[in-house]
Amino acid sequence: MYVSTVGDCVLMRPSDTGKPPYVARIEGIDSDSRNNVKVRVRWYYRPEESLGGRRQFHGAKELFLSDHHDVQSAHTIEGKCTVHSFKNYTKLENVGAEDYFCRFEYKAATGGFTPDRVAVYCKCEMPYNPDDLMVQFAPLCRYHPACVGMTIEEAKKLDHFVCSECSPDDDVKRPQNGFSTSPTADVKVRILEPSYA
Repeated sequence: MYVSTVGDCVLMRPSDTGKPPYVARIEGIDSDSRNNVKVRVRWYYRPEESLGGRRQFHGAKELFLSDHHDVQSAHTIEGKCTVHSFKNYTKLENVGAEDYFCRFEYKAATGGFTPDRVAVYCKCEMPYNPDDLMVQFAPLCRYHPACVGMTIEEAKKLDHFVCSECSPDDDVKRPQNGFSTSPTADVKVRILEPSYA
């Protein structure tokens, strides 16, 4: 059995063996006179377990920290995992099987989220999904290659990118799809690769 401490995030065995393990944060550990160890946990929900369900911008490893508390036998703990902040998760070089991220708290009874709004990017106005490649050419300007008429291969070859929405220079000749490989553009392209790559 895994030895756990308060504050650890753990994988817990589901009663249905066909389901992935549940993820919880240990809030407390208690034992009775017969040395039966119980853990007080706060559950993480996967997007598909929430009232709104999984949405396009939810990452494959995304979890919501819920207000659902419970007491479980310590014997159901399968092992430790790490639930990163969204910012730290996007900086990981390699995402392991036990790496997850959380950017929302979730109220199980109402289906409400905190924060209730997040930044959106691209022409499709979707929040950032770390599983999808995006082209970043300014601190807050990110596009999915397909949304600006590029293939992923074309995006990876770009050195510079001029956005028709952000560029103050109307004299820059831009193709209709809104991007240019012109070396006159000031902004370097940064490819935001999926975290699991």
